[in-house]
Amino acid sequence: MHVSQFLAPKKSLGSLDIEAAARLITAAADVALVVDSQGVIRDLSFSSEELSKEGYGEWLGQAWTETVTAESRPKIEALLRDASGVSGSTWRHVNHPSARGADVPVLYSAIKVGKTGRVIAVGRNLRPVAILQQRLVEAQQSLERDYARLRHAETRYRLLFQMASEAIIIVDAGSEKVLEANPAAARLLGVAAKQVNGKPFTESFDASSSKAIAALLNKVRTAGHADEVRVRLRNGKQAAQLSVSLFQQDKDAQFISRLVAHEPAGAASDRVGGKSPVLRALENSPDGFVVTDGEGRVMTANRAFLDVVQCAAEEQVRGKSLTQWLGRPGADLNVLLANLRQHGSVRLFATTLRGDLGSTTEVEISAVAVPDDDPVLGFVIRSVGRRLASSTAGDRELPRSPEQLTELIGRVPLKDIVRETTDVIERLCIEAALQLTSDNRASAAEMLGLSRQSLYLKLHRYGLGELDSTGA
Repeated sequence: MHVSQFLAPKKSLGSLDIEAAARLITAAADVALVVDSQGVIRDLSFSSEELSKEGYGEWLGQAWTETVTAESRPKIEALLRDASGVSGSTWRHVNHPSARGADVPVLYSAIKVGKTGRVIAVGRNLRPVAILQQRLVEAQQSLERDYARLRHAETRYRLLFQMASEAIIIVDAGSEKVLEANPAAARLLGVAAKQVNGKPFTESFDASSSKAIAALLNKVRTAGHADEVRVRLRNGKQAAQLSVSLFQQDKDAQFISRLVAHEPAGAASDRVGGKSPVLRALENSPDGFVVTDGEGRVMTANRAFLDVVQCAAEEQVRGKSLTQWLGRPGADLNVLLANLRQHGSVRLFATTLRGDLGSTTEVEISAVAVPDDDPVLGFVIRSVGRRLASSTAGDRELPRSPEQLTELIGRVPLKDIVRETTDVIERLCIEAALQLTSDNRASAAEMLGLSRQSLYLKLHRYGLGELDSTGA
């Protein structure tokens, strides 16, 4: 290693006294040690506040090798051994133990001064550098994890895009040229996917459909969405429904178009033994039918359900939680989901459905869970408003009738009558909640907004149900 020395130190530094030299060493190093010929620290100074907080001022009188970790002791011995050179020893990285956590890394160099064999060791605190290196490593690892997630997401997208049974075409929103088409789209158009890429989107369709497609793309570009349109493919023999969504990627916008071909007449009759008749029957059922995911978000719904909730199209309900229309928001759906997870089905759950325009319909819900990796829930919703209207309102016997309560006037204080009335209402509400939840007390407590222990106390108070000795 080449070391540059002062050209004339006696001339340029001749007037430098001991105190000035000490201040110079302290200013130039984070830590400076004066070590005698036996390797014992006789004096030290710090210019690093961080090192001074580590309690290293207690090093005085200790052997230098005793202030470092075990693996650093050979390095200290090498520093002392090489200190007699003209330029001192080479810089060596050693670690000092710290009572506050990780070891403190310091870079030392030592040089022998005077004729007494004493050595001055100057050190640089490497902890800020180590922290920066650790942050750099963590940032690099985070970037690698993000890149891995992006690669996996792109792989999944590519796999789904290629395997999708629906025809999907990606179109550049600016040039309206096809960027990519999946195999299902290529089969529907009757050409190879590569033959479609790079060509204007409208070339894949009959000329009679060009105006409708142009209007659809313009509306999606400005409004973000639009109703699907009926188009005819380029061969002119097959019609299809075209729907388009806008997708923003960086600064570029793209259209994701979906094509659903219309089946030729008589094609449905070829599948009499399949699922199509069942689906058609459910779609035309007078009772509402809804399919949701495991959390109650709507996947599909028939016309009867749309009429009850006052929605014009299935797109208005798809992806929304069923609790949006149930009579007791949050509580009803939670009770249904809890029973479906526990029993697999629910029968004649009484509640109300609220329409988006303010209507309210009394209904009974029967539901079933289809077990799978991604469970699917089916709900049959039947209106019972007429049935309830024709039944008498006094079928249920109250624990204490209003007449009995009015008879108490004049005989007991008003506050006792109010308390009695409150007890009647509270008992009725608890009985109704237990009936709605099929005596599931955890669900009933959630519906009533009570803790489970509070519900148990009230059940005991009113003599409802049979409680075991533990109150569970």
